[in-house]
Amino acid sequence: MDSSERSPFNIRMNAPASASGSAGPVATAPPAPASAAAPAAAPAPAAAVRPVADAGPGTAAVPGGPTRRPAGPYRVPGAMLLLVAMMVLHTGGALATELFASLGPAGTTWLRLSIAAAILVACTGRSLWRVVRAAPRADLLGTVALGVVSAGMMLLFSEAAARLPLGTATALEFLGPLAVAVAGSRRPRELLWLALAAAGVLLLTSPWTGSASLVGVLFGLGSAACWAAYVIGTAHVGSRFSAQHGLALSLAVASVAAAPFGAPGAVAHLTWEVAAAAAGIAVLMPLVPFLLEMKALQRLSKTTYGTLAGLEPAVALLAGMVLIAQTPTVLQAAGTALVVTAGIGAARGEGRG
Repeated sequence: MDSSERSPFNIRMNAPASASGSAGPVATAPPAPASAAAPAAAPAPAAAVRPVADAGPGTAAVPGGPTRRPAGPYRVPGAMLLLVAMMVLHTGGALATELFASLGPAGTTWLRLSIAAAILVACTGRSLWRVVRAAPRADLLGTVALGVVSAGMMLLFSEAAARLPLGTATALEFLGPLAVAVAGSRRPRELLWLALAAAGVLLLTSPWTGSASLVGVLFGLGSAACWAAYVIGTAHVGSRFSAQHGLALSLAVASVAAAPFGAPGAVAHLTWEVAAAAAGIAVLMPLVPFLLEMKALQRLSKTTYGTLAGLEPAVALLAGMVLIAQTPTVLQAAGTALVVTAGIGAARGEGRG
């Protein structure tokens, strides 16, 4: 944040003029010789005027009064960052499904990751190289692990979203951080939240109808495992690197890790129109949401993060309904509500544990 500079100012002290008022004659003293120097005015006591330097930048000095420190720069609350990240993330996720027909789920994911990584690496520039050179090997290995987990999470989720409604795929993926929250509470009764989430997933997938893709469900569960590891890894990397540096490194690794699965299909079917669309979606997912989420994790407790993240299935269901016309059934809406309730309940239980 740029700080404004205040020009110095002076406080002048004027001595009051004295006057004598009398009805009688006034005796006047003989004029002093021209060579005599007038006596110097006594300096004001040090406590009478507070020096300007004591006030600090951006504050006014009041003679004899206390200084007022300015409020620090406004920080966006972590909760707001996380909510915005969720909305942007699932907007990008819904729009990304429109590229599956051209590039395939894996090709779309790899292209988005590569574009986002290239943008961040270019923006961080030399500072990223300095951070890499100064970082301990253990921190770099942790960032590499986060990149691999991010690639797995996004690849598996894309494959699930290609076979299932967006809200259902997100609810399956959400089981990962939900399990982490339940495990962190260390109280057996918190397992009830997992049971509630499982009931929600049953309503979402309705296995008795055979309408849900089993392969898609398996991809969603794999993405859930990666998301659980991602939450832990992001908190670790976020405590070692700034958000932009940590994300630039992890996305670069994720792009390399996803290349064997997505690069061949993406390169074979790439056109200028598809590349432009992928670049726009890459900003929505993963660039902006991951950056906001990493900053949010630095400002939120695990309990608050888990509580807000519990809204993800509902946000995804809404994005799918509005953007790509995936209207949920009554059972799918009820299942989403159960998963959201389980996520919030587990997060609150973790905070009390």
